[in-house]
Amino acid sequence: MKSYCFGIDVGGTSVKCGLFNTDGTLLEKWEIPTRTENKGENILPDVAETIKAKIAEKNIDKDDIEGVGIGIPGPINSKGEAACAVNLYWGFTPVAQILSDLTGLKAQAGNDANVAALGEAWKGAAAGSQNVIMVTLGTGVGGGIIIDGKIVAGSHGAGGEIGHALVVRDEAEKCNCGNHGCLEQYASATGIVRVAGRMLAASDDDSTLRELQNITAKDVLDAFKAGDAVAVRVMEYVGDLLGGAIAGFATVADPEAIVIGGGVSKAGQPLIDCIEKYYQRYAFPSCKETPIVLATLGNDAGIYGAAKMVL
Repeated sequence: MKSYCFGIDVGGTSVKCGLFNTDGTLLEKWEIPTRTENKGENILPDVAETIKAKIAEKNIDKDDIEGVGIGIPGPINSKGEAACAVNLYWGFTPVAQILSDLTGLKAQAGNDANVAALGEAWKGAAAGSQNVIMVTLGTGVGGGIIIDGKIVAGSHGAGGEIGHALVVRDEAEKCNCGNHGCLEQYASATGIVRVAGRMLAASDDDSTLRELQNITAKDVLDAFKAGDAVAVRVMEYVGDLLGGAIAGFATVADPEAIVIGGGVSKAGQPLIDCIEKYYQRYAFPSCKETPIVLATLGNDAGIYGAAKMVL
């Protein structure tokens, strides 16, 4: 039985790294900068170097290492190949193969949101669950679907792209993906701000939001929690779209738990209650009892999930 594994989570500005025991105990975590210059050619060599340095520092026998898992911001297929990773300036990249060649270790690669979902299912909010849907509400809306303890990547690496489910059919503005009316356009941090702007423009209701120069998602969520009429309308609208979308995914995946993470989830239980209300309205009867819970691993979800991929 091998004792160690590495979990790597590549972000646009930094790479989070974790050394784990194979039972899931995080022994040490650290970060290195993400060097995206020259089309990100240094990123995987840098990851390999930091892993090799840690093995040397801890005097670990390479035969005692199960492998390394890595999460990447972009679609990755089941072979560990990235079609592209826009934030890293990568075109097609066989991530797992390159990392394995550079380190001499078994390597697995996955999409960062899917990997975070696996982390929450393994050691986080849904610990012990085999079937989990995770939705990350941040600058965009990401997601991950875990079935029988494994990531659903799909044939194009687009499995779990919850943020790009169509929720509004007559949306004029384009989503970043090129489509119109995606969940990400309403339930992300930027989406919540856009919805608030539209609702403020469409009504004369008093709102503390009118006094602010540049409204942020946090402003809207704080006003929502304080009972501000416009902010409540905004979040009811967002909760309706989000709860409905999750209910649709639940009919396919039938999860044991639904995990909500990302920066927007810092709004806490009031946000969960808002999503839950509409999830209950739309969910298939067999799925109505599924708990909706807040993610607990925070920024460490990615390294936990990446480690779990190789076990």
